[in-house]
Amino acid sequence: MKVSVFRKSHFNAAHRLNVPEWSEAKNQEVFGKCNKPNYHGHNYVMEVKLTGEIDPITGYLIDLGILKQIINEEVVDRYDHRNLNLDVPEFKNVNPTVENIAVEIFNRLRARINEHLTLGLRLYETERNFVEIEQ
Repeated sequence: MKVSVFRKSHFNAAHRLNVPEWSEAKNQEVFGKCNKPNYHGHNYVMEVKLTGEIDPITGYLIDLGILKQIINEEVVDRYDHRNLNLDVPEFKNVNPTVENIAVEIFNRLRARINEHLTLGLRLYETERNFVEIEQ
């Protein structure tokens, strides 16, 4: 039987959506208010989902304390109260859209979580806008 466990977390970060090779007018046309030169922020909410079989000895799919620690080290400590464009190396040359942020987070978590578990990630940029990845 497969079981899923979830861990919710959040972080606050600023970003600016901008393609340097484009004109200011084109960036404004494509990204609108997300292109403000002095950045803007979001209160991101993240849900991590792990799916697999329960360990018959521990009764755990994963120790949720360990999952919390991984999330804090790989995501919260890295992104919380940061300017993603200026403070986070992986977004120096990558537009920090919610899609790109989710992919980066997913890859960081995937590297730390046992491969026998299916990893799912849902990242909310706003209450109505979110991205979901599962693998």
